[in-house]
Amino acid sequence: MEIEQAYAKCHTVIKNHSKTFAKAFSYLPRDRKRAVWAVYGFCRHVDDVVDEGENPVRELAEVKEELIRFERRGEVPQRHFWIALDDVRRKFDLDLAPFHDMIRGQETDLEDVEMITMDELLTYSYNVASTVGLMLLPILAPGKCEVLKQDAIYLGYAMQLTNILRDVGEDLARERIYIPREHYEAFGYTREELISKTKSAEFIMAWESLAEKAESYYEKAMTSLNEYPVTSRLPVKGAALLYMNILKAVRQENYDVFNKRVYISDEQKKKIIARLQ
Repeated sequence: MEIEQAYAKCHTVIKNHSKTFAKAFSYLPRDRKRAVWAVYGFCRHVDDVVDEGENPVRELAEVKEELIRFERRGEVPQRHFWIALDDVRRKFDLDLAPFHDMIRGQETDLEDVEMITMDELLTYSYNVASTVGLMLLPILAPGKCEVLKQDAIYLGYAMQLTNILRDVGEDLARERIYIPREHYEAFGYTREELISKTKSAEFIMAWESLAEKAESYYEKAMTSLNEYPVTSRLPVKGAALLYMNILKAVRQENYDVFNKRVYISDEQKKKIIARLQ
C-alpha cells in the first residue's frame, strides 16, 4: 500500500467512525490533518479489535508486537495506519509511549469490566483517551508538548467521561460498568438498579455529578488553549465543544442512556463550529 492510499484509508476510517473528530480537525493544515487521521486510524483499529475482533486477545497482542517492531526496529507493518504513521514520524516528533498506554487501556476491556473507584476510572480514562491527546500534541503543537501535557490529559478525562455517560446501556450490553460503584452508591443508587437499567432520581443525580466532573475537566483543559498554534486552536476547541454538547443532548433526551445512543446532529455540529470561526 502506498502512502497516499494509507492516508486515504485513515481518512475514510475517521469520517465513518467519528464525524465529530473529522469535522473538528478538518480545518488543520494538510500535513497536520493527515497526521491526525493516521493517529485516529491506529486508535480505531485497537478499539475495534477489542470490541469486534474474532479473537481479541490474539489480535491485540499482534498490534502490540507490531508497535514494538515499529518503535524499536523501524519496521513498518503492512497496515494502513502504520504506513501513514511512518510518514508522520518523519515529519513530527512522535512520542510512541502513549501508543503503548493505549493498548494497555484496551487490554482492560478484554474481560468484563466493573469500576469500583474514581481512581480506577481516571487511570482507565488516561489510557484510552488522554493518550490520544498526548499522541496528537507533537502534531498540533510542536515544541509545546510539556506545557500542554497536563491539559491534554484533562481533555482526555473529559471526553472519556462523556463517552461513558452517553454509552451506559451499550456498555452494560458488553458487561462493562464504568461508572464507579463508590460514585453511584454515594447517591443511594444500587448495582442491581444499574443492571436492570433503572432510571431513577438517584441515577440522574449520580449521572449529573459525573457530568459536572467532566465539565470541570473541559474547563481546565481550555485554560492553555492560547499555547497552541493559531491553526490548532479551532480544532482543539471545536472537538471539546462538540463533545461537551453530548452531555447537553443527553439532558435534552431526559437521560435516556440505557436504551439509545444520543447523537449531536450534523446541523448542530455545523452551528457549533460556525460560532468558533
